[in-house]
Amino acid sequence: MDRRTMIKGAGATLGVAMSARSYAQIKGANDRLRVAVVGVNGRGQAHMSAFTKLPNVAVTHLVDVDSAVLAKRAGEFAAKGNPTPKTPADYRRLLDSRDVDIVTVATPDHSHAKLGIDAMNAGRHVYLEKPIGMAPSEGEALIAAQRRTGRQLQVGNQQRSSPETQQLGQLIKAGELGDIYEAQTWYANNRKSIGNGKEVAPPATLDWDLWQGPRPRGPYRSNLVHYNWHWFWKYGTGELCNNAMHELDVARWLMGLEFPKTVAARGSRQFYRDDDWEMYDTLALDLLYDGDRTIRWDGNSCNGMLRYGRGRGVLLLGTKGSAIVDRNGFEQYDLAGKMLREVKAAAESETTGTVGEGALDVYHAANFVDVIRGKANTLASPIREGHISTALCHLGNIAYRTDASLTVDPATGRPAGAEAMKLWSVDYEPGWELNA
Repeated sequence: MDRRTMIKGAGATLGVAMSARSYAQIKGANDRLRVAVVGVNGRGQAHMSAFTKLPNVAVTHLVDVDSAVLAKRAGEFAAKGNPTPKTPADYRRLLDSRDVDIVTVATPDHSHAKLGIDAMNAGRHVYLEKPIGMAPSEGEALIAAQRRTGRQLQVGNQQRSSPETQQLGQLIKAGELGDIYEAQTWYANNRKSIGNGKEVAPPATLDWDLWQGPRPRGPYRSNLVHYNWHWFWKYGTGELCNNAMHELDVARWLMGLEFPKTVAARGSRQFYRDDDWEMYDTLALDLLYDGDRTIRWDGNSCNGMLRYGRGRGVLLLGTKGSAIVDRNGFEQYDLAGKMLREVKAAAESETTGTVGEGALDVYHAANFVDVIRGKANTLASPIREGHISTALCHLGNIAYRTDASLTVDPATGRPAGAEAMKLWSVDYEPGWELNA
């Protein structure tokens, strides 16, 4: 009897006496891990690339609700010398099979939580792109599902796996910046108008019902798919959840912070005001913590002016010095502004592109796989950390939408006030509710 047969037989014999987690650890330590990438038009391409670079890991399934996109990505994947993947259109059929160990989720925001929970309920480990959900309640549901199922759930905040950012974190712990009292973060891009769409029939290649997933059903618009859904409140979460989450996550991680006590946001639509874009394109977010510590994010979706030569990044201000950090390294300064240290990443990662591919994806996927196999103890971005950072962005959106400064419970992240709490959760299409 070979080892695989022995383990399979043992799992059947022991039944409930062997936990799903312990079985997965044994299986992951001895077998090839099979990966399904769900959502392959944009960010999913980075998932495909990263996981194929890992030893004893194979991307075996690509899933997308657009048959044209699915055929294109499968062809490109096979053309690179990879085995031809299976290509189901419906992720639920994928979860019915037994030949997938990991599900990565790179679909539009509104289906992240549902898909992640369903995958964990089906016994799969999950690599979940940010934002983890449409509203903070979905983060709470993901935490509950992960605890109940015991599956590994890595959130796609890939900069947490950056060796350079981790090095900066060690310098901060050693006291080289003193007490960090403020973080200034930013994002700058040069997005164009999305125009004015019309209600039309969806493309023949697109399963519009499946694309809507958990959201209440509505008509298709000609300027919604595949990217502009980001700027519609029914399906998207704005530039805050789309991009600010990365830098807010890094800032609060390096500062050792969780939920703030107050949240304020000032946002507006400064460009292309006559198109269908429903949200802000310019926003300033302020998070105030105990001890007079603050984190600020300045978002400029349509003005690509760089700061410190970067389209995105984090400036940390401390009582002994400062540091600027982004996906590709960091710089350390003294109080006079003199550079003391410059550390550049050995391999670069994309910063403001829509795919965001780079070395950090490989590091982050490797950490995830190592934890599944028992070779590492701690995920770089576990679900609770991902929930806190996502919730900061949702709180910014709530403050903007209610035109109010929010008082927040630092223990739970929940804002005071009935109007704010109305946006803590979302409605679902009947039959598509979360099963946490």
